[in-house]
Amino acid sequence: MIKKSTLLHLRIPFSFYLLPVYLFALAVAEAVHIIPAIGVFVSLHLLLYPASNGYNSYFDRDEESIGGLEKPPPVSRQLYFTANVLDLLALVIGWWLAGPVFAIMAAIYSAVSRAYSHPSIRLKKRPFASWWVAGFFQGFFTFAMAYIGITGSSLAEFWEVKTVLAACLTTLLLWGSYPMTQIYQHHEDARRGDHTLSLLLGVKGTFFFTAAAFTIANIAFWIYFLQFHTLWRGVAFQLMLLPVFIYFFHWLLLAYHNENAVSFKKAMLLNTLSACSLNVFFASMLIWPDRF
Repeated sequence: MIKKSTLLHLRIPFSFYLLPVYLFALAVAEAVHIIPAIGVFVSLHLLLYPASNGYNSYFDRDEESIGGLEKPPPVSRQLYFTANVLDLLALVIGWWLAGPVFAIMAAIYSAVSRAYSHPSIRLKKRPFASWWVAGFFQGFFTFAMAYIGITGSSLAEFWEVKTVLAACLTTLLLWGSYPMTQIYQHHEDARRGDHTLSLLLGVKGTFFFTAAAFTIANIAFWIYFLQFHTLWRGVAFQLMLLPVFIYFFHWLLLAYHNENAVSFKKAMLLNTLSACSLNVFFASMLIWPDRF
């Protein structure tokens, strides 16, 4: 029987925060095949992401809040076993429903995610390497993996300007948001000897870094929608993210005057607002393609 602690550390609901990448790939895809699209979703959001969460939790052994889990319970050997089983299932189901290229890319993603926390490599100790890897593999690489699985395209067919630029945009967003996911973990990371980018930047530096990165990403999205979609699509994107920007800058002002304003709950609220806004926007692209 699966322990409650194992289920908690898999953090399956946390996959919601990575759903925008899948939905964007789905929206950009010229030809969507239903069964492969379902296979990609199941492999990524119900198996591969939870496996990565569980595997990293097993080696991190966090005592303070982590993404999606305010009070993480002690880990057990069962968590390690379960994460490996889910990884294997993700590859099998991915190969069966979305094809061998998708499955191979999923295996690469799994290997990289394990390197993030495994003590023999532990990318988490390298601030810029972990930032680059997390943004690239959860963004560009995952977008490409999802797109190829959904459409049945080859790697060569993926390299169209419109598709590649969309994949780049996902990485820009994640490079901006990644340090904010670490901002409340400074004490835990310092205790463990992990030199994360947010710890290196400090609280104020993390906010300013994210503000600059989000500004660049926002401008890039605006240009992308004007070039490949419509003016109204670009306007809709700005409007959907407006609550996120308002909350972010409100929190920035609070933290600038009092760093104790930084907390797990505030970080998760920012993540939730951002994920909800992006998920709704990209879902709207599926429902009303280029009509607004």
